[in-house]
Amino acid sequence: MTFKTLALAACAGAATLASGSAALAQAAAPVAAPAITYGAPIAGLCTLSVDDVIAGSSVGKYVEGRLQQIGAQVSAELTGEKTAVDTEGRTLESQRATLDQATFEQRAQAWEVKQNALQRKAQLRDREMQATQQQALGRIYNELQPLIITAAQTQKCAIVVNRSAVVMANPAMDLSAAVTTALNGKITQFAFERTRLDQPQGAAAPPVTQTPAQRPATKK
Repeated sequence: MTFKTLALAACAGAATLASGSAALAQAAAPVAAPAITYGAPIAGLCTLSVDDVIAGSSVGKYVEGRLQQIGAQVSAELTGEKTAVDTEGRTLESQRATLDQATFEQRAQAWEVKQNALQRKAQLRDREMQATQQQALGRIYNELQPLIITAAQTQKCAIVVNRSAVVMANPAMDLSAAVTTALNGKITQFAFERTRLDQPQGAAAPPVTQTPAQRPATKK
């Protein structure tokens, strides 16, 4: 699984693409997948899908849900401010005929300042969401590294290949399920908030709390 950036501007485009994809799927005739007969596993060669590990793990699902929750908070914040700015703009336009030119231009400039500030804020929030996603996934990758090494050593792998880089491979050579199980046993969630890029450099980051599986009261 690849976590997609929770950018507000992408929502409309995503909906359009989704509806188009659904129409194509309905129009296309179903094609039965051919049966695959794999050759014997190759000794020392293993495969792994990190995306599948994260998608199937408890911590990966938690992070995805938490990112969606933070994204919804950002959307609510920006939507409320946009509504206020838009309402002010419509009100000002309706008063154009009753205001003298100097007053109207002064208020229009002030409104434009607010509109530009809101646009910059939306761009900042988008960058913050991307940074938040990257940091959360980075935490999971750090937890995964020793687990991948352990699984590879257990299976006596001489080389581990990214499964997405090969057309097909015998499932017996794949480490993904074992690594997912190990990750679930190590960590199921950790607390994180939206990364704030408007804070001064050097500001202390909030502490990260890890919740190990089967030991919810213990923090690592």
